[in-house]
Amino acid sequence: MKVIPTAIADVLIFEPAVHGDERGFFYESFNARVFHELSGVKAEFVQDNHSKSARNVLRGLHYQIAQPQGKLVRVTAGAVFDVAVDLRKSSATFGCWVGLELSAQNKRQLWIPPGFAHGFMVTSDAAEFLYKTTDYWAPEHERTLLWNDPALGIAWPLDGQPLLSGKDQCGKPLADAEVFA
Repeated sequence: MKVIPTAIADVLIFEPAVHGDERGFFYESFNARVFHELSGVKAEFVQDNHSKSARNVLRGLHYQIAQPQGKLVRVTAGAVFDVAVDLRKSSATFGCWVGLELSAQNKRQLWIPPGFAHGFMVTSDAAEFLYKTTDYWAPEHERTLLWNDPALGIAWPLDGQPLLSGKDQCGKPLADAEVFA
């Protein structure tokens, strides 16, 4: 496993060592000791989530204002453009975002610490998205940042209009969003 830094210091890409031959492949997708050694983060994951979405589905940008969740995200089928937005007001990268492709093929994972909004858009025919969280889902604390807020300027790889939930259509722009200290 190796870690690759991103433009936002606390957001990290994890790339597993994949062992494969004509029979298939094997890789260790998570090891708490290695995660801690590479990231410096001692995360206790309490919940695993799995979603499947069709092409052009855009989910996000979600966060919990209380009980904030750190997320370790990956794709096991298909591909997505994955985005993390820094919502920590005291951070030098407040309002900045990082985006990259996560796919079944590249097997990369992204660590998104608490204090960030997260979202993704499916770029393949369909995608299965798995993620671990450091706190439980708390719908009363869930917030949605507007996916296309011009102040963020996220370069989504759009192919037509994205498919959005009602909640995601009503996200708040950064200027009106609740953020972290």
